[in-house]
Amino acid sequence: MTQRLTPEIAALYARTALGHVTREYPNKMDHVLAGPGDVQGPRALHPIFFGSFDWHSCVHGWWTLFTLARLYPDRPEAADIRSLADQLFTPENVAAETAYLARPGSRGFERPYGWGWLLMLSAELERHGDGRSDVLRPLTLAFVRRFTDFLPLADYPVRVGTHYNTAFALRLALEYAETVDDASLSTLCRERALRWHSADRDCQAWEPSQDEFLSPALMEAVLMRRVLEPDAFALWFEDFLPRLDRREPANLFQPAGVSDRSDGKIAHLDGLNLSRAWCWREIAAALDETDPRRAIAQEAAGVHLDAALPHVTGDYMGEHWLASFALLALLAGD
Repeated sequence: MTQRLTPEIAALYARTALGHVTREYPNKMDHVLAGPGDVQGPRALHPIFFGSFDWHSCVHGWWTLFTLARLYPDRPEAADIRSLADQLFTPENVAAETAYLARPGSRGFERPYGWGWLLMLSAELERHGDGRSDVLRPLTLAFVRRFTDFLPLADYPVRVGTHYNTAFALRLALEYAETVDDASLSTLCRERALRWHSADRDCQAWEPSQDEFLSPALMEAVLMRRVLEPDAFALWFEDFLPRLDRREPANLFQPAGVSDRSDGKIAHLDGLNLSRAWCWREIAAALDETDPRRAIAQEAAGVHLDAALPHVTGDYMGEHWLASFALLALLAGD
C-alpha cells in the first residue's frame, strides 16, 4: 500500500469523515451534569461538533476534511465538504460551542487533547483564506485562553499515550501559534516544554500500554524538535534515545498488535502505529542526511504505516478518528 497521500486515498478519507462528522450516535460525551436541565443530547450541546462518537474526534474529523479540501480543491468531495461546513460553521453555532465552555462544570472539558485539536483545526482554517477562520475565532480564542490559564499551573507533564498526553497537545498548540504569529502562546508552550523535558535522558520507552494511541517517547521527541533549534535538538535527541543506532528500545520499532478492532480501546493501537509513523517521519526530517539514524527512523515509519494503513476504515470504533492520524503520517516530512 502506498505510503504517500494520493487522490484516491484522499477521497476515501474524505468520504469516511463526511459520513461520521454528522453521525450523532453512538456518542461518548465529556459532559458534567450540574442538574436535570443539563440532560441534553450531543447536537443540542454542540451544534457543530456533535458527531464522530465524541467531541474531539469530530473536531479532528473536520481538520481532516478541511485539509483534504485544501489539498484537493477540485475533487467532488471538496464541494461536499464546503457545503456541509456552510451549514454548520455559522456564528450562531460557534457562539453556542463557546458558551458551553463557560459552564462551571466545563473547566476541564477536553483538556488537553481536544484543546490542541481545536487549535490545529483553527490553524488549518487560517490557510484557506475564505473567512471561515474568522467565524470560528471566538471559540479559538476561548481555547487559547484555556491554554494560557492552565499551563502556568501545570507543574508536571502527562506522559501517558492517551488523550491526557501534554506533549501532543503542545505540539498542536504550537502549530496554531506559529501559523497566526501568537508570540505569547508560542513562548508559553516552548517554556513549558523545556521545563518538562529538556533534562530527559535515556528514555526507556515502556510502551505500548493496552489502549495507547500515542507514543509517550516519540511524541516528546517530536515536541522537542519543534521547540529547539536543529543543532540543539540533535544534541538533546542523542541523549534522549542514545541507542537508536542499535534500534533500541526495541519496542519502538515493533508495531503494536490489535486483537479486536471492534473494541474502541483496543482499536487505539492502530492509532499508535499511525502516530508512531508520523513521529518517526518528523524525527527523520530533523536528522542530517548523513546521519545513519535518519534511515532507521524512515524504515520504522514505513513498518508502522504498513501495519496500520489497511485498517483506517472498516469498523466505526476506528474509522471515526483514524483518518486524521493517517493524514498526519502521510503528510509528515513533505
